[in-house]
Amino acid sequence: MRERPAAALADPNQLELAILNLCVNARDAMPDGGELRIETANVVLSARLAQEFRITPGPYLRIAVTDTGIGMSEEVAARAFDPFFTTKGVGKGTGLGLSQVFGFVRQTGGHVTITTAEGRGTTICLYLPRSEGAEARRHAAEDGAPATLAGHAHETVLVVEDEDRVRAMAVEALQGLGYSVIETGSPGEALDVVSEGRPITLLFTDVVMPGMSGSELATQALARFPDIKVLFTTGYAPDDDSRVSLPGLDVKPLYKPYSIVQLSRRVRAAIDS
Repeated sequence: MRERPAAALADPNQLELAILNLCVNARDAMPDGGELRIETANVVLSARLAQEFRITPGPYLRIAVTDTGIGMSEEVAARAFDPFFTTKGVGKGTGLGLSQVFGFVRQTGGHVTITTAEGRGTTICLYLPRSEGAEARRHAAEDGAPATLAGHAHETVLVVEDEDRVRAMAVEALQGLGYSVIETGSPGEALDVVSEGRPITLLFTDVVMPGMSGSELATQALARFPDIKVLFTTGYAPDDDSRVSLPGLDVKPLYKPYSIVQLSRRVRAAIDS
């Protein structure tokens, strides 16, 4: 029987976003299709390997994300975790993804490795410290663990987000939950979609965007189709009274970073309201 993955000492929301980030990168590296594999293993780092990684020896959870895509040259791989370095063209990706993953894992006391070759795909491994305390809490909470709430293919979510990587992760999460998704990178594009008369169940929009705010976008969309439901999201720090107010609509945003469980519950609640 395969060993069950141990509990890792890491922020669950940030870990979820890191894995989604790696999956988006893997997808982009396989433009003609391929295989994406996510594997976990409980490992114990020797003193020698821990010294090489510059972390503490002992037990870790290893999460490996592997693709069969185009891979990287040695020169590119050597810079893959540098801030602002990207292999993508202008306007495609922020160049921040891998460096953010690396920074998050290092903050947990872990390490990230990359194994790649041109034409042979890429494997990125996250080594996260294991925690007896986290393991105990996981077992205690398992019976009441929150579950995601699924959507339906006839329910269409219009995602409006100007950050490419954040939008890609939201779209993939919503599709995985069962929704049909239309994605746009600006309020103007979103209004074009609404103007076309395409059936939109939920407008899921960032609050702060260039040219037009999410609340302004929602106001215009609702003026044309009053039955559209609205859910706002924002990366700004929340407070108890932080709401987006529109005529007849007073909504507390979904704050970034959010988990898939949080996303599923807020989307479901907005649609069913």
